[in-house]
Amino acid sequence: MTKNLSFLILLCFSLCFMASCALPSSSRGKPRYMHFTQDATEFPLESEHDYIVVGGGTAGCSLAATLSGGSYKVLLLERGGAPPEFSSVATSSGFLQTLSTTNQDSPAEPFVSEEGVPNTRARVLGGGSAINAGFYSRAPEEFFITNRSLNWDLNKVNKSYEWIERAIVYRPVVQGWQAAVRDGLIEAGVGPFNGFTVKHLTGTKVGGSTFDPSGRRHSAADLLSFARKDKIRVALRSSVARILLNPAAQDGSGSGEQKVTAIGVEYLDRLGRRHHAMTRAGGEVILCAGALGSPQLLLLSGIGPPAYLASWGIPVILPNENVGQFLYDNPRNGISVLPPSPIDHSLIQVVGIPGGEESFLEAASYEVPFISPQGTSLLRSQSTSPLYITVATIMEKVPGPASFGSLRLASLDPRDSPVARFNYFTDPDGLDLNRCVSGLRRVGDVLQSRSMDSFKSVAETATFWGKGMREFRFVGPALPANLMDDEAMRRFCKENVATLWHYHGGSVAGKVVDKEFRVVGTKGLRVVDGSILDVSPGTNPQATIMMMGRYVGQRIIAKRRIARNKKRPAPPAPPDL
Repeated sequence: MTKNLSFLILLCFSLCFMASCALPSSSRGKPRYMHFTQDATEFPLESEHDYIVVGGGTAGCSLAATLSGGSYKVLLLERGGAPPEFSSVATSSGFLQTLSTTNQDSPAEPFVSEEGVPNTRARVLGGGSAINAGFYSRAPEEFFITNRSLNWDLNKVNKSYEWIERAIVYRPVVQGWQAAVRDGLIEAGVGPFNGFTVKHLTGTKVGGSTFDPSGRRHSAADLLSFARKDKIRVALRSSVARILLNPAAQDGSGSGEQKVTAIGVEYLDRLGRRHHAMTRAGGEVILCAGALGSPQLLLLSGIGPPAYLASWGIPVILPNENVGQFLYDNPRNGISVLPPSPIDHSLIQVVGIPGGEESFLEAASYEVPFISPQGTSLLRSQSTSPLYITVATIMEKVPGPASFGSLRLASLDPRDSPVARFNYFTDPDGLDLNRCVSGLRRVGDVLQSRSMDSFKSVAETATFWGKGMREFRFVGPALPANLMDDEAMRRFCKENVATLWHYHGGSVAGKVVDKEFRVVGTKGLRVVDGSILDVSPGTNPQATIMMMGRYVGQRIIAKRRIARNKKRPAPPAPPDL
């Protein structure tokens, strides 16, 4: 019975915590981007564009908006709907409904990894930024300095971050549970306190939020409001079936290298009709479909391990053994408690960054519904209406991680999500498991701080110390009694592993894409999303993924401008005097 109770409450908490909502660009009327956004059924069966961006998510929206500003004709293809279509996504209070609504059109699509860990995949314009906890924090500078698989210009990276921050990032008001966790982290030695900052700094800080002061959510979709409306179109409920590729030919650079060329995409609308969107001369197809969608589409298009593609009957266009490999998900572990009295609702606002390779510490609190399991007497009321309980949690996120898995196709239908295996805690050196243990000990230190005293309940039964002692009422498993028991702590990590929805990889840079985000061995095909990363960027990735779209868009525009200027004839020499 206890196991059922723990599972149901933890499931409810996971559902409510991992979702959030996207905000229209304006609180009145429809967002500006909806003026150039339509259902894919309204689009012609044949069309031509400079850039075709596949995936209107965290990176795709900022990329498409940026490219349109360069006066290029852009088509953005999103497999889901738009935020204004879903009444539950207007404010944070509706995100439980958002995650619990899982029909074929819902903005969040649940899936379970092969290990049995529940997860979710965004299916809405704005992508993961529309269904996450809203926390905004940049990656550490070392992420860009040490990552030599991609070309990063730190000055342009920071300017791209700033563009995002001016548009949709706010300073949260920290109170209640978040304030207590902030103080507890400092008491536990996670210092110094860095105040409010979007930078990744060792210590405890208050990060940015995509919730504005009124509590409404902004997402990457709002960045589309900065697009040139005469240069961009967004097609909703458009599922890309394959990239249209020309076989290997001379790449035109004079190097003699043979390259496969992307010339467009084939996509399905919700009625099953096939559309062909083609690129103009010098144009590109850019995948921004995420860690599941981008490698899946490469495989469906014939780019991947030859033997695997042949097993599905997919013609091999370009062999690459690494497509679909090196898929990562950062393990999450933590504890949840029932406070003695209701507390404020809060998603992540405060983070502890101990430094080195230690886990990051975050917290949230929310009202979740609990219904007594059928056949038990946990709740004596026979009402089918849920009882709402306040749950507060502290969690740790393993950085990296070192462990990785892979994905495989579930079918040849692009609308079916691939099957993912993350292989949590399987790295041979045990780095992830050791980091989890260290992180949970930090959680234990926070729980023992004075800042947590008011969240303890009076014990109902007499203890050795007498009646009326205060203690935590845990929802689900408590930490092992002896935090120094390595074996018990490792067992806790493995048995209670969950996701923080920061999965990445599958099209990793240096293996699938080159330093300019181009798919190796191709022309006119790039990947710009979390699938190219082998390390999660800092505490929470959405800031860096949105920045990436802006950054790559500006690089593309700048390089095309340089190439265009080189082709212009030199001005005539001045006459001799």
